[in-house]
Amino acid sequence: MSQAANAAIDSLSSEKVFNRLKLKALTPYGFLLPFLVIFSIFGIFPLVFSVFLSFHEWNPVEGLSAMKYVGFENYSVALTDPWLWRSLKNTVWLAITSGVAQHLIAIPTAYILVSMGNNIRHWLTSAYFLPYITSTVAASLIFFNMYSPHSGIINQSLIALADNPILGWAFSWVNDFQPIRWLEDSIMIKPSIAIMVFWKYTGFNIVLYTTGLMTIPKDILEAARMDGANFLRRFWHISLPMIRPFIFFAITMTIIGNLQLFEEPFVLTSGNGGTGQAGLTISMYLYKVGWEWLEMGTASAISWLLFALIATCTTVQFLFFGKKGLEEY
Repeated sequence: MSQAANAAIDSLSSEKVFNRLKLKALTPYGFLLPFLVIFSIFGIFPLVFSVFLSFHEWNPVEGLSAMKYVGFENYSVALTDPWLWRSLKNTVWLAITSGVAQHLIAIPTAYILVSMGNNIRHWLTSAYFLPYITSTVAASLIFFNMYSPHSGIINQSLIALADNPILGWAFSWVNDFQPIRWLEDSIMIKPSIAIMVFWKYTGFNIVLYTTGLMTIPKDILEAARMDGANFLRRFWHISLPMIRPFIFFAITMTIIGNLQLFEEPFVLTSGNGGTGQAGLTISMYLYKVGWEWLEMGTASAISWLLFALIATCTTVQFLFFGKKGLEEY
């Protein structure tokens, strides 16, 4: 066989090997292609379109042809709208009130659970976690009925305590305020929503802190106990500092979640924000602007303003709390 023929055969063999290697390298991307297509359609495209839409005026009923470029006018309208600031004030109030309470209760509760036996700890942890996995709408409807002025279990329980011969002295004030209109009085709407948010999400934080406390080496706690450190000192000087990364993560999740409150206030206030819009959150206001008033451009601008607020809050929280904890541990 001539040298030319051998060279041609070697060339074909090399080309086949190259094609096989190329196909082998592209195979993983072929398996990822369905996910990438779905993610691009339902994830990336809506995000990019939302940014684009925030600079346009658009009523979706009139079709895409009705879209009109307005620049930063939507952001200007949103930032000068007093209802936006009122909803933001309500949202921050709910976020701080329910969020701080969650962690003040969850951390010591988790510490007590860790000190218990495994069987009791597992049972109680599951019980505390149950509200978190319960349907938000279903739980909101239950609380809506519980808050009923005349037939709700909360008011009925307070009346029973006021009439109790033993505890009546402590609840004598109840009859003067009956019926307490939890979801109709503008003063009571935000506390009522905060109570439900606290009930629903405290269990998640308890589970998170329990996990963090169980990562602490037992020999450190045992050495502290032998040195004379009591239960509270071991908690304050050893356990609490060593779960800083878990505290950072839990607080970050609380900030993100509480600034986006929607289902709880929407159901409890029947979708209208309650008396004097006392229960109107910024997510509810965003929903009203976009889907009730059909001002999609302004709604998109509000959504990006909310994103900027959440990003700012989480960044500040990271710089002043999380960074140190993550560096040390």
